[in-house]
Amino acid sequence: MASAPQTLTPLPAMPGNILCDTAPTDRSCTDFQDRFPELKTTLHRLLPHRINMESISMLQGGRGNEELRSLILGVVNDECLGLDREEKEALTSEMLEEVQGLGPLEPLLKDPTISDILVTGAKMVYVERSGKLYDTRVEFKDDAHLIRVIERIVSRVGRRIDETCPLVDARLPDGSRVNAVVPPIAVDGPALSIRRFGKGGMDGDALVRNLTMTEGMHSVLQAAVKARLNIVVSGGTGAGKTTLLNMLSGYIDSRERVVTIEDAAELKLRQRHVVRLEARPANIDGEGAIRIRQLLVNALRMRPDRIIVGEVRGDEALDMLQAMNTGHDGSLTTVHANTPRDAVSRLEVMASMANSNIPLRAIRQQISAAVHLFVQIARQADGTRRITHITECVGMEGDLVTMQDLFIFEKTGLGADGRVLGRFKPTGIRPKFSERVIAAGLELPPALFHTVVEIR
Repeated sequence: MASAPQTLTPLPAMPGNILCDTAPTDRSCTDFQDRFPELKTTLHRLLPHRINMESISMLQGGRGNEELRSLILGVVNDECLGLDREEKEALTSEMLEEVQGLGPLEPLLKDPTISDILVTGAKMVYVERSGKLYDTRVEFKDDAHLIRVIERIVSRVGRRIDETCPLVDARLPDGSRVNAVVPPIAVDGPALSIRRFGKGGMDGDALVRNLTMTEGMHSVLQAAVKARLNIVVSGGTGAGKTTLLNMLSGYIDSRERVVTIEDAAELKLRQRHVVRLEARPANIDGEGAIRIRQLLVNALRMRPDRIIVGEVRGDEALDMLQAMNTGHDGSLTTVHANTPRDAVSRLEVMASMANSNIPLRAIRQQISAAVHLFVQIARQADGTRRITHITECVGMEGDLVTMQDLFIFEKTGLGADGRVLGRFKPTGIRPKFSERVIAAGLELPPALFHTVVEIR
């Protein structure tokens, strides 16, 4: 569960936050700040009558932006008398973002430290930084203003949102994932959630430095990918599964052909020979949907060396397991689960959704033969992410899938500053897949499985 919202002080001073660059005691700044919403409302009413938006939209790239900015500045000069040059520039920038971008959210989208933007109504906008929620001063004028921004987002991907279709998933041009809901299913007004992803991603060394894992855990995971083991990354929402999957994919040989399959394209593979497939929701008539399972079946006809599924969440789990079992070693995927054992149970349930006539024992045999390694990642109470388990799937014992932990993270308490303390602890077990690692020309020194790392 996310920690309680905290007040974010201060936010960057920029027009999108309706803040002033000067101190609050500056009377001219205070007057401008007080008049800002009224000026914006006036301009919103005037712009459609003063600017031909259709002709502007036909201009390409920067030329269109410059033309539109010039026209908006002309309206500001005509209608907003008594403002100085800086105030007119600020108001023009604000209106340009309103017309072309996402209005009040633009400054937040430009902040690389923000991982989530959560709009809970027109007057309540939260952001997540470093795993913690913070309140902001960003506001929309009213629910209608927020709905206009939501409509602008979904129209870019050929979707619509209204009373007959009150929820939608979409994607921003930068790859950020968007979910929006409006009345009647959103009882208290429209809500918008934006999940953002770092442009550069994080490599294994960065995850070691920020104590998501240890050097020994990193070496084992790197060797597992290079030795073409099938790996399932499990964790809760916002735990860092996609970040970890991106990191693991970085160790795939650049000579291999990789096919990625996702609900929303989030993975950023560095290899050149990558085919990216993305599922498609149904249109407004309920037709035309392309599901993950269809893409998986199609991917098998594309001669992939490896298949990466961003997340399995339904009956496609059976196809993923069969792909892992039929010559596509080294495949990767993620699943929502709280522990590696829970991940096995989730895979069982999802696989049975594809064909309820398959005996449970047969599904478990598929899992034990297909998956070599489960990697559990979790977000801690202080907002940090930790790999809590690296667990090997070793086969079947009776009717049960047998597993053994190679590394675990043990919590030992909280520091004075609220930081989660603990230790990364190897279990001392030499993995069964060591032979495959050696056959791939790699080495796992015994010391990796005996070095404890404390977080104090």
